[in-house]
Amino acid sequence: MPTWLMQTQSFLIVALMIYGITQHKTRLKHVKIMSSAMIWDVILILQIELSRSAILKASKAMGNPMLLNIHVSIAVTTVLFYGLMVWSGRKLLAGDQKVYNRHKLLGRTTMVLRILTLATSFLAVAEPAA
Repeated sequence: MPTWLMQTQSFLIVALMIYGITQHKTRLKHVKIMSSAMIWDVILILQIELSRSAILKASKAMGNPMLLNIHVSIAVTTVLFYGLMVWSGRKLLAGDQKVYNRHKLLGRTTMVLRILTLATSFLAVAEPAA
């Protein structure tokens, strides 16, 4: 799969997440948009793995450029935060308002991580100068 197509998907996922955040007051719409964005992002990761053997490359961290290792670390952390978002979001949907501030903080952190994943992806896939 061409890099530009993966980068475009990544950008659209971030845009969808930003839109989803703006819909937080319409709870059901927010949940559907954010769930779709997270699922799409995991599918994108699977596309990258299937087309580039990303896990094998990432497992060779000592031989990788530092920027690639940073990108992979941020990307993995983002997916872990998706799990925390689902956990806290489900608690909110069940009526546990005590978790609202935590969900909001986790959401902001997740969004920053996802934007950093997008930004570092452009640098991590760039060919090194000869």
